[in-house]
Amino acid sequence: MGTNCNGEYFVVQAKENGVQVIGLTRGQDTRFHHSEKLDKGEVMIAQFTEHTSAIKIRGKAKILTSHGEIDAANE
Repeated sequence: MGTNCNGEYFVVQAKENGVQVIGLTRGQDTRFHHSEKLDKGEVMIAQFTEHTSAIKIRGKAKILTSHGEIDAANE
């Protein structure tokens, strides 16, 4: 069984130090399964898989998906 669920990628670019990208699991119980910290300017490219159904972003970041662009914590 492969890890590619639907080929959906997303990009997170940190706009400040300490931005957290948290992966949430699939299944009956949704749990945190992975966390990354990004510093200002760092970019993370990730993919939804059979294990990751959602992500949570803490901090100021730009998120790019096939559905558009989001500025998280934009004031």
